[in-house]
Amino acid sequence: MTQIKSMQPIDLLPLTPAVFHILLALVDEEKHGYAIMKEVEVNTEGQFKMGPGSLYGSIKKMLELNLIEETDERPDPEMDDQRRRYYKQTAFGVKVLKAELGRFSSLMQVAKNKGALGGI
Repeated sequence: MTQIKSMQPIDLLPLTPAVFHILLALVDEEKHGYAIMKEVEVNTEGQFKMGPGSLYGSIKKMLELNLIEETDERPDPEMDDQRRRYYKQTAFGVKVLKAELGRFSSLMQVAKNKGALGGI
């Protein structure tokens, strides 16, 4: 079994849909769980919805794999609930997301070359 410290981004591919969407939601800023769920729903136009169990199960695994980390800072401590936990990508998480996007790009090129996109 590969130890976490010696893992390469490719070792985690393909990502599960939940992990992929969480990493994508955290690209531009740190977010708390509910904000991640809502962004995923918006980004996928409602086609992919995560419940709390799926979200927090994925977050737990992502923390263990060093894809994301919990942050201490709050956007506005006076306007925020102290129980909320905020998450951001780690440098390794960024590399894993880029590797997955590269994999998608390669697959899209194959589909395009085969004429499978048919007007998409």
